[in-house]
Amino acid sequence: MEERILDFIRNVYVHISWPGVVLMMAIESANIPLPSEIIMPLSGWMLIRDRGLSVAYVLLAGFYGGLGCTIGSAVSYWIGALGGRPVIERYGRWVLISRRDLDSADRWFAKYGDRVVFFSRLLPVIRTFISFPAGIARVPFWRFCLLTFIGSFVWSLGLAYGGYLLGANWEKLREAMRPFDVPIVIVVVILVGLYVYRHIRHLREESVKVGSMPELSEEP
Repeated sequence: MEERILDFIRNVYVHISWPGVVLMMAIESANIPLPSEIIMPLSGWMLIRDRGLSVAYVLLAGFYGGLGCTIGSAVSYWIGALGGRPVIERYGRWVLISRRDLDSADRWFAKYGDRVVFFSRLLPVIRTFISFPAGIARVPFWRFCLLTFIGSFVWSLGLAYGGYLLGANWEKLREAMRPFDVPIVIVVVILVGLYVYRHIRHLREESVKVGSMPELSEEP
């Protein structure tokens, strides 16, 4: 699968060059699995070093990567902001998400939202999916875009620079990062499991309370 993705990215760079960085990073940030861990290192190799350009062009790669990520993230944000909340309020109970959970998420994003948006852009896997819940929680949009761009610029710059340094061996960068994917996924699965357990326990406690309430009898 990764080989097919690699061939696709190569073809995009051959045909449209730098706009391809923006396009593919936008796709990745719109919750479509097109890994930036391949997009950006390959840009450092194919679009910079292989063309004999100076290392200064890595800054351009970082800018285009950050721009594409911000565009895709804005799409995901507005899907969450305009459609996500009504859908979850109506059907969320089928996936153990209640209005109470949404209110808790709103408070959490209000308190930690800026840090979450920024630092999530520096984490594999998580960075792709943070925009949708940020939209549901209505994190201020322009601040969201600014923090997304800055965090994504740093991420894209580092990956493109790694691809530039490694040259034709740029794939070693992905190989070095791959072991971090599994622990992050495990942590996410554990957190989801804890959430489900807490939610089911809360529902059971509420059910017990309702069942233990004395019935009111009508007086003659």
